[in-house]
Amino acid sequence: MKPVLLLIPGMLSTPAVWDWARPMLQERAEIRIADVLTQSSIANMARDAWALVADVPAATPVVVVGFSMGGYVAIEMLAHPVRPLHALGLLDTSARPESAEGLVTREKTVSSMERNFDKVIDTLVPFSTHPDTHANTELMAAIISIEKSVGAQIAIRQTRAIAKRGDHREMLARLQMPVLVMCGTGDKITPPELSEEMAALIPGARLEWIEGAGHWGLAEQPERVASLIATLL
Repeated sequence: MKPVLLLIPGMLSTPAVWDWARPMLQERAEIRIADVLTQSSIANMARDAWALVADVPAATPVVVVGFSMGGYVAIEMLAHPVRPLHALGLLDTSARPESAEGLVTREKTVSSMERNFDKVIDTLVPFSTHPDTHANTELMAAIISIEKSVGAQIAIRQTRAIAKRGDHREMLARLQMPVLVMCGTGDKITPPELSEEMAALIPGARLEWIEGAGHWGLAEQPERVASLIATLL
């Protein structure tokens, strides 16, 4: 019996963001990918993610892995459980709610996206990837293409959804399931200290680093990410 692996993309990500790691996991699990492009809140994203596994028999293990904003969605799913999960993976994300400073920064980002969305992405992708990745022009172009394909309207909606995410740290501190926290050592979007904090908060959580990766480890080091996710299966 194959487990079901529910993968949740991050902000500025389409399901294609998982294409780098997916081929290395598809023999191990039935893979489903959540939609995070159409909703106006993290809670609604979590609701729709639960709906994707509503047909899975109770005896079949379900593993959820969330990348970046997808981690917020995965945490929200656990805050409002519909069925037991076998394991949880949190990739380049955080357990913190938005700070007052973060709210100001996000509104500035929204304004920048409204003025020139493509310019924001052209600046963001080099910032969010490891310096060693920058020489890989094909990979950089692929990441930029994915982010730009999301478009300004959806990106702004996602930005505001993230800003209003809930604080579920008390729930995470009581969590009783295998949890894997993963983070690129060069992540500037959700820096490593946030993963350290999250792993320390969740009982028994395992923390793994992705060397040579920034925030986009699943594209920069897909073999490493896939091998880590496979341990949850």
